[in-house]
Amino acid sequence: MRELRIRLLAGVFIIAGVLSWAGARLWNAVGTLPSVPLAAPIVLALIAVVLLSTAISIRARLKAQRERDPDAKGVDPLMAARAVVFGQASALVAALVAGMYGGTGVFLLEYLDIPARRDQAIYAGFSVLASLGVIAAAVFLERVCKLPDDDEHNNTGATPTT
Repeated sequence: MRELRIRLLAGVFIIAGVLSWAGARLWNAVGTLPSVPLAAPIVLALIAVVLLSTAISIRARLKAQRERDPDAKGVDPLMAARAVVFGQASALVAALVAGMYGGTGVFLLEYLDIPARRDQAIYAGFSVLASLGVIAAAVFLERVCKLPDDDEHNNTGATPTT
């Protein structure tokens, strides 16, 4: 499994932000801009909490295993792999959502004198912050579940014999 690349997440964020900003300008010229839901930052924050609690739980279990605690509950490798995949998927979606709401929020900055648009800009800003929290929690989870380097990357070209 490959590690999350911050450049990929930044690229998704920037592209989604530019497209969202342009779409918001076009949509506003044609009619009314769709609203940013109040639930967006709440749901994103909940996802960040789930990822962070999963990472802390796995880290504590791994620490107990390393210290050979007799009551240590082991970490199932398949469960850890699923957690990492969930974290990576969440980070990619969060980068997309952060770009989308970030672009909309930047567009709404021109209309802060209108109370409804100001509220939408605030919701968009909180959504971007919560998305960054999801990305940070996903990266932390990935680091917690990372296996120590093995000989696969340091292979000298020799093939194992049977």
